[in-house]
Amino acid sequence: MIPQKTIKELINKHSSLEKELSSGNTDKKLFAEKSKEYSDLNDIIKDAKIYISFEKDKNELEKILSDKNTDKEMIKLAESELNDLKLQHAKNEKKLKLFLLPKDEADKKNAIIEIRAGTGGLEASLFAADLFKMYEKVSNKKRWSLELISISRSEAGGLKEVIVSIRGNNIYSTLKYESGVHRVQRVPDTETQGRVHTSAATVAVLPEAEEIDLKINESDLRIDVFRAGGPGGQSVNTTDSAVRITHIPTGISVSQQDEKSQHKNKSKGMKILRARLYELERSRIEQERSKDRKSKIGSGDRSERIRTYNFPQGRVTDHRINLTLHKLEEFLEGEVFDEMIESLTLQAQEERLSNL
Repeated sequence: MIPQKTIKELINKHSSLEKELSSGNTDKKLFAEKSKEYSDLNDIIKDAKIYISFEKDKNELEKILSDKNTDKEMIKLAESELNDLKLQHAKNEKKLKLFLLPKDEADKKNAIIEIRAGTGGLEASLFAADLFKMYEKVSNKKRWSLELISISRSEAGGLKEVIVSIRGNNIYSTLKYESGVHRVQRVPDTETQGRVHTSAATVAVLPEAEEIDLKINESDLRIDVFRAGGPGGQSVNTTDSAVRITHIPTGISVSQQDEKSQHKNKSKGMKILRARLYELERSRIEQERSKDRKSKIGSGDRSERIRTYNFPQGRVTDHRINLTLHKLEEFLEGEVFDEMIESLTLQAQEERLSNL
């Protein structure tokens, strides 16, 4: 049971925001923030009011049922109504519990995705390229903005590593479940015996941190400038414009060489470094909060095999929720990506509810 006081506070907050926003006296800076809060409450307020009236409505129906003078037709009607009321109450309670779950502030943020070829040589790099194309297609369909930060190519169109920034609404909340090891099973083009090979790629999804989220002291950074070389950039620089930024306290290091401008390389490198440091701090806080709890979803554990893409059987399986979709091609085209994400989100919510 959710305390009535908690639900009444939601209703009062909604009413208060409604009056404040309609008065036109709200500070311009706060208007957008309060409008968003009001909009979020709007989605739940009807359920909150019905939840509050449940006991009163239930008691009235039970009075009808306990009254010896009530005729059979009325009893049948009241029993049906009471049953529907209880079912609706259970649905409302779940919806309100989900709404009241502590919000992850990072969910609203943009995301940085890092894809790296894992075990499997050339086939792993080709699979890393397939994953990158999949996220590109998902971004196009959802009209998200995808910016390439860094790319390192291999032979035959494969990718050793690619880092991108994806911007839009609530990006991190949608993509965070992609973190982990993605495994592929297929027959490589070079395989003459028709044997299925297994290879893997790792995906890391980090919330993109703004300067306001994380203060990095210049004194904690060591910045080395060097000449770019080797595969990776669209072109190899002939000037000392490549940048390596090391965060001395944590030892986290980022190299950036894709741009011809040293300033641009430093800016992109700082974007990656800030995201990695922000995620490191988030992980530390989360571990302190739940030392005894193991989460099946959203742990961001890069060593964890989360999904298998089986080409001979045309299926994609997410091992965290035991969900198999026999729509591999459609999934890689970004067509049924939402189906997987919705199932993962639902499972994560159920798990959080059970831990309340």
